[in-house]
Amino acid sequence: MKIKKGFVLRMVGGEHVVVPVGEMSKIFHGMINLNETGAFMWKFFTEEHTAEECIDALCAEYEVERERVAADVQKFMETISANGFTE
Repeated sequence: MKIKKGFVLRMVGGEHVVVPVGEMSKIFHGMINLNETGAFMWKFFTEEHTAEECIDALCAEYEVERERVAADVQKFMETISANGFTE
């Protein structure tokens, strides 16, 4: 999975925010607020990766249970796919 080009992740007022740029701003009118883990996954999926690779990366970065990470990654992937943010 890979996130489409046309989105920029920025830190605004201490919050992680994704905004559309260029042509994508004509399609998506809004912004996406992410927590720290969501921002990590967003950055991770700006390159082509599998869910398993993301789970491994999150487990290496944070001290969390693999099962919880797997559920979070699955939900994140479903959400960005359902909203048309992936290639």
